[in-house]
Amino acid sequence: MPFFKTEFAGLLIFEPAIYKDSRGYFFESYNEKTFLNENIDLRFVQDNQSSSSYGVVRGLHYQLSPHAQTKLVRVLTGTIVDIAVDIRKNSPTFSKVFSIELSAENKKQLLIPSGFAHGFSVLSERAEVLYKCDDFYDKESETGIRYNDPQLSIDWKIPDDKIIVSEKDQQLPLLAHSKNNFVFQS
Repeated sequence: MPFFKTEFAGLLIFEPAIYKDSRGYFFESYNEKTFLNENIDLRFVQDNQSSSSYGVVRGLHYQLSPHAQTKLVRVLTGTIVDIAVDIRKNSPTFSKVFSIELSAENKKQLLIPSGFAHGFSVLSERAEVLYKCDDFYDKESETGIRYNDPQLSIDWKIPDDKIIVSEKDQQLPLLAHSKNNFVFQS
């Protein structure tokens, strides 16, 4: 089974089968049937790709319902620390942080359901990140949480003096003051 559960309901690690030989490797980064076999029925409608240098922190981002997005995140080149924060009210893991290293080398992917804020930091000299989304970008529902919210105490694995954050992300509110219309459904 290529999916591994986390302590967070719906947050899954996907490890595709990798076939290596003298020529290199091959793997299916996404196969709808593989996901359906695990009762994961998603229709991805948009792919996003970013390139960032060492120390860049992107996030924590999400879109409010009805334009909330489930994301399947992977790294094409380099290494990142990928972060998901459960912001579903009444969730047993509300405000808890999940962290995983994703890299071009380990080929792991993270399936982040709606109701989570998402961000990542770049640990390598450069990283290219690709993520699939099951809803389109909607500027009106775009929001987030400040990357250095003391309530979350996220370890971005980057020294504070090396962190590079956009002005837009620096202006995001703390979790306690963020917009949130997600409710945990058990």
